[in-house]
Amino acid sequence: MSTRREEVMFSRILVPVDLGHLDRLEKVLHVAADLARHYRLPVVYVGVVGTVPDQIARTPGEFADKLKGFAEHQAETQGIEASAHALSSPDPQAELDRLLRKAVETLGADLVVMASHSPSWLDWLLPSHGGSVAEHSEASVFVVR
Repeated sequence: MSTRREEVMFSRILVPVDLGHLDRLEKVLHVAADLARHYRLPVVYVGVVGTVPDQIARTPGEFADKLKGFAEHQAETQGIEASAHALSSPDPQAELDRLLRKAVETLGADLVVMASHSPSWLDWLLPSHGGSVAEHSEASVFVVR
């Protein structure tokens, strides 16, 4: 009887999170955790913060600590291996797509699980974050609506 080596489809899941809108991420967090458990994959939660104080954190360091705490909570409650990767930018809104693509590359993620938004007429003019990551990276993108 020959042994067939089982190929691994993915090796790491990247999940972009906005700590200010966790209430809108419940479904995407559930999907990512379910995939992580099923395929025994680590999850990296990526968050981007500005360099000026906001309602979430006064400094990028404080934001990184909060994101790390969030990842630890997800690991404990979801039964998965999880870590955090915080990024800062002077203009997170303008640089979000580029920073997410760079994180995918830097972290070696090959699956991105991210939330979508309800389509609107602006989608004809501006690409979505998920669309940008899918178009400009090697990772597969699972957009959860």
